[in-house]
Amino acid sequence: MTDLRLVPAALAAWGTAFLAVGAAPVAVLRGASLAAALLGVVLGGVLLGARRARRGTAAGPGTATSLRAARVPSGPGDRRRPSGPGRPVRPGQPVRTGQPVRWGLTGRVLGQVALVVACVAAVLLSAGAQLADRQALADLAGQGATATATATVRSAVVPRSNPWSGATDRHEVRVSLHDLTARGVTTAAGGTVVVTGTGDGWEGLPYGASVVVTGRLAVQGDRTMLRTEGPPRVVEPPGVFLRGVHAMRRGLLDATEGLSPQARGLVPGVAVGDTSRLDPVLADAMRTTSLTHVTAVSGGHFAIVVACVAGLCVLARAPRWARVLITGAAMAGFVVLVHPEPSVLRAAAMGVVGVVGIALGRPSRAVAALAAGVVVLLVLDPALARSYGFVLSVAATAGLALLTSPLAARLAPWCGRTTAQVVAVPVAAQAACAPVLVLLDPSVSTWSVPANLLAAPALGPATVLGVLATVVAPWWPAAATALGWAAGIFTGWIAGVAEAFAGLPGARLPWPGGVGGLVLLALGTVVLLAVVLRSRALREAGERRAARRASSPPLRERAARVVRVTRRRWSGDRRGKGWPGTTPRRPRPSPGQVVAGALAVVGLVALVVALVRPLVVTTGPVPQDWAVVACDVGQGDALVLRSGPRSAVVVDVGPPGAAAGGCLDRLGVDRVDLLVLSHFHADHVGGLDAVLRGRAVARALVTATADPPEQAERTLAALTGAGVPVEVAQPGATGSSGGVDDVDGRQDAGASGDPGTGGVRWEVLQAGVGGVPTSAARPSTAPTALTESDGGANDASVALLLHVAGMDVVALGDLEDAGQAALARTLAQRGSGPVDVVKVAHHGSATQSDRLAELLSPTVALVSSGENTYGHPTDRALDLYRGVGATVLRTDTCGTFALVVRDGLLAAAGCG
Repeated sequence: MTDLRLVPAALAAWGTAFLAVGAAPVAVLRGASLAAALLGVVLGGVLLGARRARRGTAAGPGTATSLRAARVPSGPGDRRRPSGPGRPVRPGQPVRTGQPVRWGLTGRVLGQVALVVACVAAVLLSAGAQLADRQALADLAGQGATATATATVRSAVVPRSNPWSGATDRHEVRVSLHDLTARGVTTAAGGTVVVTGTGDGWEGLPYGASVVVTGRLAVQGDRTMLRTEGPPRVVEPPGVFLRGVHAMRRGLLDATEGLSPQARGLVPGVAVGDTSRLDPVLADAMRTTSLTHVTAVSGGHFAIVVACVAGLCVLARAPRWARVLITGAAMAGFVVLVHPEPSVLRAAAMGVVGVVGIALGRPSRAVAALAAGVVVLLVLDPALARSYGFVLSVAATAGLALLTSPLAARLAPWCGRTTAQVVAVPVAAQAACAPVLVLLDPSVSTWSVPANLLAAPALGPATVLGVLATVVAPWWPAAATALGWAAGIFTGWIAGVAEAFAGLPGARLPWPGGVGGLVLLALGTVVLLAVVLRSRALREAGERRAARRASSPPLRERAARVVRVTRRRWSGDRRGKGWPGTTPRRPRPSPGQVVAGALAVVGLVALVVALVRPLVVTTGPVPQDWAVVACDVGQGDALVLRSGPRSAVVVDVGPPGAAAGGCLDRLGVDRVDLLVLSHFHADHVGGLDAVLRGRAVARALVTATADPPEQAERTLAALTGAGVPVEVAQPGATGSSGGVDDVDGRQDAGASGDPGTGGVRWEVLQAGVGGVPTSAARPSTAPTALTESDGGANDASVALLLHVAGMDVVALGDLEDAGQAALARTLAQRGSGPVDVVKVAHHGSATQSDRLAELLSPTVALVSSGENTYGHPTDRALDLYRGVGATVLRTDTCGTFALVVRDGLLAAAGCG
């Protein structure tokens, strides 16, 4: 029976850590104090119950908590029974009947509550201390400050690709801080920072080295970033042991340099998780077939290496203490070799529990070991609760521990025990991990189970040979090359399996993203598992098949039986009851049951279609069939909507510089059918000169509020100098750009008639709070009644509804509270429904309207931002739009990315 006693404690620790990481240090430490006080109360109850149980006063002899003790009379003349051989009993001493003390339900519940509260208190205390240590970093990052950090490298360097060219021109590395210098003050600081930047020299950055790096801090979701123009500077190399590890990893890359392309990338990936040379096409095929765990150095690799070491110890007849020491040393060495990633830490924690079990001579249990490992790791590092790698690792292990045996038992009658066990392993892992993977990639891998089934036999030899090549590489390069070549044979099989299945039709199907998609897939998985594991028909069929296989009669007897049955049928004898020893068929379902099942299927499909709309997010360059592109212009906006083969509608042009113009150049846009400048702030109109240079602009649509006046005058002068007609946006105005109906290029201010087919159709939803009822051809530069503090220029933003390639796109400019509230009222009065895409207001600032987000309920929320001192985008904005079911895409993390529509499905490319 599965031991689940530690599972509630692990779940409570996980939930506590997840919440605590995002809270204030003071609140977390107060929670730790309350949890400690509650633990004291619970322990007091446990001790009181134990004391009463020992005295036998809690209940009578027949109850669960009774000691079955009898009091011995202590009066004169009473004879006392000895409580043991030759041992008299003192007056008043209870006499035990030989049964052990048994705690009842109350005792077990109290013990479980005490364990849960203890784990919660430990996690809160650890999280509070670590958050207090990281407070200085959090404050500076929230302000976007420029800082110089002294830190230690804690990961391998990860290359990042340019979405336009596919070239690797950016790198990331994770470091742990020692101190931080910002604004002339140096303070001791803790926490983890992801350093990202361009330039050469990143590849040789050794793990464990002390470095100094200067850049601008920023917050991206749960990560703190430090953006720099070059690699960190090494001020102190790592210790001797870590230098040896670095030499091994470097030696493996050198030893595999001359191998085949797949071996150059996969052998280091399988052995130590180094994917720096993995071919992007092969990497995409492995993602499609859910084989990325091969290069992720998951717990499976850890288990293979430790199992080999333990097996050698058994063959050598090593005593228990030697097995414990050697296995523990192998685990520690492998963790350092592959670097302590979340999956490896989880596997190491489980391994430690197992080694302790070996040392104590007690067998370990998978679920109990997993729960104990989770609690230990979350106490040491509560931030793991929000790590996708850690979640996937734990989910896969739990799936293997809980589902493999039942699935194998159900499949065994059909394919034999060995085959059933082999098939059950990838099915269990996929069932556990698929709902979590939807959060990272909103799609479902159709061929993941057969692909993993075929690739699994090659993973073990490839891992062992790759690790051996790594170990011998520094001092015997020729042997390392030979071992790497042998490992390449097995990785070649894995690569072939990935590419073959990825090339099959429907290899990856779109699925709803976000929490809705996770819940939907989890429910579907549970229903399917319940059908497979609990179906009476399948169980009976399996039992019949097993019985027939176990007692199958000889061929002669089976042939005679067929002859007898045939004779009865020809003679009209229909009274036979079927094959001897078989059970009658189950009755067919009633029409009501059929209808109920059909309605359930239809309801599930409707839930997928109606509640959560699918979005596929892929990596790679911006595709040729782009429909909408969010240009990465830094801290500013530049949105491009295709209106023709080489023409587009452009909404805002970003800050001063050539970023927006360069984006249009790369897209091949040499004509702007409509240029919309939502308002005159520099981060929306500063890049105008680069956009006008070398391009024909048919017309421009601007706000009536010329604020700030100097910037507005400069912008209008540039448009006039380029010969661009300028029109003031009016609420309710409609028009079209590109397509067959855009003949005269004039704004159709009427509400009647089709505004145009093809190209881009547009409508002005709002142009200032309450509208700007003016017929002026150009905005007035006279002082406006609304000031910056009132949200004047921002709330005067032109808000647009655009229709392109079947998508409804809403661009909100920089609307503040009043502007968003007014637009929400307008949309509610119109009865507007959900849209496909929203350009989030004001670069994802904290000023966001909950009502407007709910009314729009977009499939995609675009956030255009860059390095800034305002904290954009804020968690408030990101969480708001994620909460209404949107997939949030950001230019500060994705760079320039595109939206495309293929076969009626919306997809994002260039971000991943």
